[in-house]
Amino acid sequence: MGLLIYGPSASEIELDDRLLAHLRIVILSKLRNHEAFSLSWNMDANQGSGRETLWVHPAIPLRFKFYGGRPPSINRAWIDAMVTAANRGDLRIMAEPAHTDADG
Repeated sequence: MGLLIYGPSASEIELDDRLLAHLRIVILSKLRNHEAFSLSWNMDANQGSGRETLWVHPAIPLRFKFYGGRPPSINRAWIDAMVTAANRGDLRIMAEPAHTDADG
């Protein structure tokens, strides 16, 4: 598990390292282009269920903390699906699609 540390209050959102690695690629790509967007996900039942959304903006502090020692392989289809959602304005945390031979 890793952490997405967000905002001036350094709120911590615990995420699987593999998911976090893919989100990092998409988020940093959008921020590099000075694009703001929302990031949304469904909360687990042990967190009270429901949904949560963050506004991601280049001026808001953001940090990625990974607990695993090695970066995971990247699933290009997952990146593409997340980029498509982010380009619509709401990057959703979604299930990983199946790997293809073209993935890294």
